[in-house]
Amino acid sequence: MEYKTILTEREDSTFIITFNRPEKLNALSPELTAEVVDALNGVRTDSSVRAIIITGGPKVFAAGADLSKMQTASSIEMYNRNLSGDMWTTVAEMPQPTIAAVSGYALGGGCELAMACDLRLASETARFGQPEINVGIYPGAGGTQRLSRLVGLGRAKELVFLGEHIGAEEAYRIGLVNKVVPNETLLDEAKTWAKKLASKPPFTLRVVKQVMDQGYDLDLQSAIKLERLGFVGLFGTQDQREGVTAFLEKRKPNYTGQ
Repeated sequence: MEYKTILTEREDSTFIITFNRPEKLNALSPELTAEVVDALNGVRTDSSVRAIIITGGPKVFAAGADLSKMQTASSIEMYNRNLSGDMWTTVAEMPQPTIAAVSGYALGGGCELAMACDLRLASETARFGQPEINVGIYPGAGGTQRLSRLVGLGRAKELVFLGEHIGAEEAYRIGLVNKVVPNETLLDEAKTWAKKLASKPPFTLRVVKQVMDQGYDLDLQSAIKLERLGFVGLFGTQDQREGVTAFLEKRKPNYTGQ
């Protein structure tokens, strides 16, 4: 399908979405977010897609919301926009593991989108921030919640209250990103991670992702019970048997997602 604000491509078992509004620094317009949701829904149940990369290209990830689309918006309009398709929740709830490949600015909704992904790779030029406070609002796409879960409540409040940016190394130091790489190797590194993910048993990855995401907000004992249910449910699957058999036979496993 042809999109106006994003590019999509398939490379083996990896699905790649690239924001394509360079003249607007990839600002997240309603059209762009709707196209991302549509593209992701198109591969949600595709068992041949083992990993998803979301990027903005080599210069900028996403410089936040398109303020020109928000200047005169009412509370009701903004509420209805969320009802029509929440890109951030869609990303977070994808069954496949997601990787944000961030170069340049990842501000506001762009930073929130990176946080909605399972893994975050940053180039040396990446800058993260939640500057919404500077225009009279605050993060409204998961930023007040996901940021504190990643970096702790104190650092999250600092970033949200002050509305300042941090660089890639600081983002790595506080746990906002998983790894910092040179700008010219960012996408290649993301593809390498995607290939590693693709080599793992896909159903197991889906289950453990769900267990970790849902268990995070439970008390410890409830989370451990959830973990055990998912764990024992894997036994008897073809991939579980293949994994053990391949290990005993000293060969690489061939996982099918069954």
